[in-house]
Amino acid sequence: MNLTLQTDYAFRAMMFLAVREPELATIQEISAHYKISRGHLMVIVNKLGNLGYLDTVRGRGGGIRLLRPAKEIRLGEVVLAMEPHFHLVECFQPEANHCLISAPCRLRGVLDQALRAWFDVLNEYTLADLVKRNVELTSLLDVTGANTLTNPAKDTVRMQ
Repeated sequence: MNLTLQTDYAFRAMMFLAVREPELATIQEISAHYKISRGHLMVIVNKLGNLGYLDTVRGRGGGIRLLRPAKEIRLGEVVLAMEPHFHLVECFQPEANHCLISAPCRLRGVLDQALRAWFDVLNEYTLADLVKRNVELTSLLDVTGANTLTNPAKDTVRMQ
């Protein structure tokens, strides 16, 4: 199973924004950091905005940021929102299923169970889990000390 580039880039953009939380970032900044197409990223940011994950601020000094806290965004929900389908095998899409053994075949049930387990694992984690106290990630994104998710000292203060 492969995730689409859209989902990959969506996660990268959202991780960048989680590291920057609550500051604004620009599509250009994210594009430059990951060396990915600005145009492709614009489409993804627009989709994430429409899905309720990103807040876009227009005009001078504008940019994008997470609409919800990173700790409230489950990884599985992002995958489900971004991916067009999960047709692992032909029989997963009844309208196009021409498999001769569909009725007695037990493979679909096994694959369906595996897919549910995969989503169960993804949904155990949030976007915050990917970035909190991840000093190396923060360093790679050139935003050291930007927020409480990556700065353990600030985590302690925040808990009080």
